[in-house]
Amino acid sequence: MHALQYELTLPADYDMDVVRGRVARIGHLLDDFGGLGFKTYLMRERGVHGSPVNQYAPFYLWNTVEGMNSFLWGGAFQGLVDDFGRPEVRQWTGLAHEEGVAADSDVAVAVRRRQGVPDGVVLAEVMEEAVRETGRLAAQDGAVLAAAAVDTHRWELVHFSLWDHDTPPAEGEVFQVLHLSAPGRKALPRGRQW
Repeated sequence: MHALQYELTLPADYDMDVVRGRVARIGHLLDDFGGLGFKTYLMRERGVHGSPVNQYAPFYLWNTVEGMNSFLWGGAFQGLVDDFGRPEVRQWTGLAHEEGVAADSDVAVAVRRRQGVPDGVVLAEVMEEAVRETGRLAAQDGAVLAAAAVDTHRWELVHFSLWDHDTPPAEGEVFQVLHLSAPGRKALPRGRQW
């Protein structure tokens, strides 16, 4: 399992209906994309859910590296690059994934929390705690799913969760979910990934 995200931070006066319209037009194109667990078309709007910025920031969980590479190099990603420029694409190795207690519900928001892995810690203990946190998030009322992943270049953990309501109990940045493409969500491995 591999996590991927890019962020397009837009001007403070940017008309976010342009992003909504783009997702409405093209969001369905990945609804059956091979190797994709899910893609959440995420948006933060200045002043909504405490966001200081306007941002388009899709988040992906991939079942296969081939699927991720096909997306990046096979043409699908090029449309975004042509429209907005080439963003920095962050990638994390999957640690855990759990379906939530509200797994069959519609998704309203996503929460992403990034945290550094400090020096001098026992890495196995930190990663096991990330796995436990994934389970705790998934067990909360309204949780659709939860996942954790790690970037070993920056030594950064990311906790990602989807919720069926606008006021999730998870800590982190809250994003509006404009669309969810989930062709391989049921095939995503559950639990600890090693």
